[in-house]
Amino acid sequence: MSKLNCNNNRTRNAWLFKAQLNDENDPLLRSAIHSASLRFQETHKREPLFADPYAGCFVPPHTRMDLENPLKHYCIATKFIDDKLLRTANHMDGLKQVVILSDGMDTRPYRLNWPSSTIIFDISPDRVFQKAAQKLKGVGAKVPRNCLYLHVPLESTDIQQALRATGFNGNRPSIWAIQGLPVMTLARFEEILSTVSGMAMKGSVFLGELPAWLAETEFGSKSSTGEWMGNLFMSNGFKVEMVRYNDVAKSLGKAVKPGEHKNILFVSEQLRFSNAQMETRRAEMQEEGFEEH
Repeated sequence: MSKLNCNNNRTRNAWLFKAQLNDENDPLLRSAIHSASLRFQETHKREPLFADPYAGCFVPPHTRMDLENPLKHYCIATKFIDDKLLRTANHMDGLKQVVILSDGMDTRPYRLNWPSSTIIFDISPDRVFQKAAQKLKGVGAKVPRNCLYLHVPLESTDIQQALRATGFNGNRPSIWAIQGLPVMTLARFEEILSTVSGMAMKGSVFLGELPAWLAETEFGSKSSTGEWMGNLFMSNGFKVEMVRYNDVAKSLGKAVKPGEHKNILFVSEQLRFSNAQMETRRAEMQEEGFEEH
């Protein structure tokens, strides 16, 4: 049995435990490969929701292909996030900032048709990302021209500082998407949400897919889970809306298998100023002769 060496460091934004694992027993790597296999199988269906030409490089060669499987909630969420990211980016003027909180094998930077002047920041487990980057390089994957792709390790002790050091600008609009990011506890997600809140300029969008167990109420009741989500996000400045998987599937002319699903699909808008905006405003007020008391 593999041993997990948990890091009890409570430094803000240290979101992930430290683990010494072999590839075969690494739960983060296995989870990322599983998601890649779902994208791979969806891509090869007769009428796929999306095409991921790079997912196959992550999938073991003898993976069982079952193209008649019912539509997966994960694939519905992937399509929803893809479309929302591109629509939002295409309506942004000038530099576009996209932050993807992922499992390390997210291929969106390569497979989506990003508009010119898009900077994509990936926050994910470094060990998974590095393995994925090697495989993607091996199949010739490249981001669109006039776009930039940068990685910020999830293990960074200060994600905000790491993002700023990589070039993120909190005085410009940004789009944030979460899918597959390892979220171990509710407290860790609250740290993530606080970080996004501090970095995202007013009017920025945060969307994605979260594990339903984060909700302290029963997920079977949309109203109770919605109330929990609303309170949690509003406490960090976001107005949030839950999105039904069935509604997304119906809009695409598809049907999703009924029954329980283990995730929450959402989209939210930042109503507060980012930390950078606040700092800029304070500097402007000092120049204008105002003093803080």
